[in-house]
Amino acid sequence: MKLIVDANIIFSGILNSNGKIGDLLINSNKFIELIAPDFLRLEIYNHYPKLCKISKMSEEQVREAEFQIYKGIKFISEEQIKLSAWKDAEKLVSDIDPKDTHYIAYSKHFRCKLWSGDKALMIGLKKKGFKNIISTEELYDWRKKKESGF
Repeated sequence: MKLIVDANIIFSGILNSNGKIGDLLINSNKFIELIAPDFLRLEIYNHYPKLCKISKMSEEQVREAEFQIYKGIKFISEEQIKLSAWKDAEKLVSDIDPKDTHYIAYSKHFRCKLWSGDKALMIGLKKKGFKNIISTEELYDWRKKKESGF
């Protein structure tokens, strides 16, 4: 399964690389191809102070957790995404959260689901009929079925 991963998932994975999200990010490359916009790395970098404060990890420990997570993600530049995907995404998220335009544009371009933990985004998109979104629980259950051969 191909998925677009957003910053809140990466943020959560760094905070707890031994949790469910961290496990999915680090140990699912056999079943899941993760894609992210290039800018996500800068977004996470800008949150280092917050990540260190919340996790009580040093910056070096945050960087190591980030490195482990990024190993399984394919980063793609924004220029490779079709203009039509950007326009569709802007319309969808303009009244929900315009900062999420990138993730929806990528989801539309690659015709795959967005993995997000942003509940407001998920609810808003579903109300508009956008179904290409998957929660952590749904993804975890899907991977468990794949691991067991179903």
